[in-house]
Amino acid sequence: MNDPFQIEDEDTEPTSSKINNNEPVYLEKLNPVQREAVEATDGPTLVLAGAGTGKTRVLTARLAHLLRTRDVRPYEILAVTFTNKAAREMRERVSELVGGPAEAVWLGTFHSLGVRILRKNSELVGLQSNFTILDSDDQVRLLKQLLEVFDIDSKRWPARVMMGLIQRWKDRGLTPDKVSPMEVSDIAGGKLVDLYQAYQERLLVLNAADFGDLLLHCLTIFSDSKRQDVLNEYQRRFRYILVDEYQDANIAQYLWLRLLAQGHSNITCVGDDDQSIYAWRGAEVGNILRFERDFKDSQVIRLEQNYRSTAPILAAASALISHNQGRLGKTLWTESEGGEPILVRGLWDGGEEARFVSDQIESLQSSIGKDKPIFLRDIAILVRAGFQTRAFEERFLTLGLPYQVIGGARFYERMEIRDALAYLRVINQPDDDLAFERIINRPKRNIGEKTIQKINVLARVSDVSLYRAAAEIVTTDELKPRSRAALANLMTDFSRWRSLSGEGSNALSHVELAEILLDESGYTQMLMNDKSPEAPGRLENLKELVSAMEEFENLGGFLEHVSLVMDNNENAGTDMINIMTLHGAKGLEFDTVFLPGWEEGLFPHQRNMDENGAAGLEEERRLAYVGITRAKKSAIISFAANRQMHGQWKSAVPSRFVDELPNEHVLVESETGLYETASVSVNHERISNKFKSNWNEKKSSRLFDQGGELTNDSLSSFSAGDRVFHQKFGYGKISFINGNKLDVEFEKAGNKKVIDSFVVAADKV
Repeated sequence: MNDPFQIEDEDTEPTSSKINNNEPVYLEKLNPVQREAVEATDGPTLVLAGAGTGKTRVLTARLAHLLRTRDVRPYEILAVTFTNKAAREMRERVSELVGGPAEAVWLGTFHSLGVRILRKNSELVGLQSNFTILDSDDQVRLLKQLLEVFDIDSKRWPARVMMGLIQRWKDRGLTPDKVSPMEVSDIAGGKLVDLYQAYQERLLVLNAADFGDLLLHCLTIFSDSKRQDVLNEYQRRFRYILVDEYQDANIAQYLWLRLLAQGHSNITCVGDDDQSIYAWRGAEVGNILRFERDFKDSQVIRLEQNYRSTAPILAAASALISHNQGRLGKTLWTESEGGEPILVRGLWDGGEEARFVSDQIESLQSSIGKDKPIFLRDIAILVRAGFQTRAFEERFLTLGLPYQVIGGARFYERMEIRDALAYLRVINQPDDDLAFERIINRPKRNIGEKTIQKINVLARVSDVSLYRAAAEIVTTDELKPRSRAALANLMTDFSRWRSLSGEGSNALSHVELAEILLDESGYTQMLMNDKSPEAPGRLENLKELVSAMEEFENLGGFLEHVSLVMDNNENAGTDMINIMTLHGAKGLEFDTVFLPGWEEGLFPHQRNMDENGAAGLEEERRLAYVGITRAKKSAIISFAANRQMHGQWKSAVPSRFVDELPNEHVLVESETGLYETASVSVNHERISNKFKSNWNEKKSSRLFDQGGELTNDSLSSFSAGDRVFHQKFGYGKISFINGNKLDVEFEKAGNKKVIDSFVVAADKV
């Protein structure tokens, strides 16, 4: 049979193993362990590459070494990366080192290599070689059609959510016949596996595959006992396999690699189990942990010498991650001397945290002279949850500090925030056509494109706004009954919401109105029904939006503020501070890194611990490790004693990760009065224990839930008449107490309602 691997330069002779008497350029400047990883070419090898230890250099040099010194042809090497960018950069670097042979290496992402194999063997799974690869929108559209065929309620079981569940099965290498009935339960009325089967059959009819199929079909072919010749041919051909970022591999990718490596067992996997942070998208840290069991006579090489960070940063990160049980173990170190300890700052609340960070940034700018300029692009703020970015964005805009949100939109530009603002804009100004058209059918309420077109026509003819045209058209028979009823209900809702925003006895504050509107419109429920990984974050963002409204006297003032914020584009193209999530920061590095929000429930995130138990906690700790090791020169961790989350003030305790940082490499500071002590800089253990003991003393009079939030029937430890101090309002006297809420007559700010955890006894300040 014809060789399925035939390529143009297959007849090229392998490069001679003799390459002058001088040492190859790719071996220059490698430390002894890096060199060992490069030259250990035969047999299964796991290279545990810690953060900043030169992983890319080692992987590139190893590939060059194979091409220059081994009796191996380029097309007998399979090199797998996780991104197309990484694949391009690796090919370019290797080509610079060894020349043309690198072009023939099978180098690419799992999906690009999978599709290359699948096109050569597509008939074995019922496809033609010119099959189409569907994008995510095409997949959802196809599944919507099948939901109708199966008579599945698409509102309760949205196509995008069902598609996510199917793709997760594919990531685990599960075809419909391999899915356990226990996994399905009552999802889509127990029809999800049948839906999956029908979806796969429909793809074959369309001569199409989705991204999950590119490996799943390969696994089907490789596992077919009747076609062992196909797998055997690939096993013989790929004499050497190299894999980057192995800790991020999902189960299907792991099975694909393991099958291919069974021919020669010359597989080298480079990764870091301490940086496995993508379980929510299918990554399985167990793949790297069981490498030595999967491949007999394997060796593990640890890259531990770090070239990025200072010694205190590395020592703190290593001590933190050592608390994880599920790891192979390594300790980062550096030859460089000096470096400041990690600063851990305790603050009063989230607003003070944003002020602290901005003050630190301005201090950095002013303290470094022209000879050593500080660039904002070398500063990063790494948050655990997306909603945290708002406080920093607001603060930077106020100060005129340019910033950019990496890996996502700015807070007020996020889809769910724009939708919520559109509802509020229509309440505030009914003739806002752009806002009304955005949410008229969001969430879906049987108002289709034809109905919207008729509203637009009537608006143009009558020279009125879309809102007024909609109010008019529902009184006619222009629309189908179902659409007319849905639109009439929406218009009735808007009338009711607007009446609640008035000044009568039934009037609500703009904050309460927003909560009711998001609930009654069905928008919140839409996100609650959404089982995608992004949905919980979107809900958190909406709650943060409601919290932000409390800072303004009325709805109009808030919307005006948002308009000014969203119109601020003057920073485009300038030197900017980087704001991003911890997940988005992996692989990056910055001179100065701020790590805010290190509080129990926020980081480690309660949802991850609730859903995944000990495994979830260990992944959160790996995320903390990733955050700290992004810093080259300085890392600043902060936590707040009080934080407004999801529209409610919560009394928080420092993250357990703060306690796990080594005392000798950490400097802890707290605001005066935060822990009922005037001390500004105190020992880490003392501040942590002091904070906890303060709350333990009050447990007899306060009831806490698991996240540290005071319950409605909580009792205050203060009494009417007590003189207290508030960080924002100053000194005052308590006039009335209701649970944990105090009415305080402040000397300068007047009468205010505050939570008792926000004040301290005046004599202790």
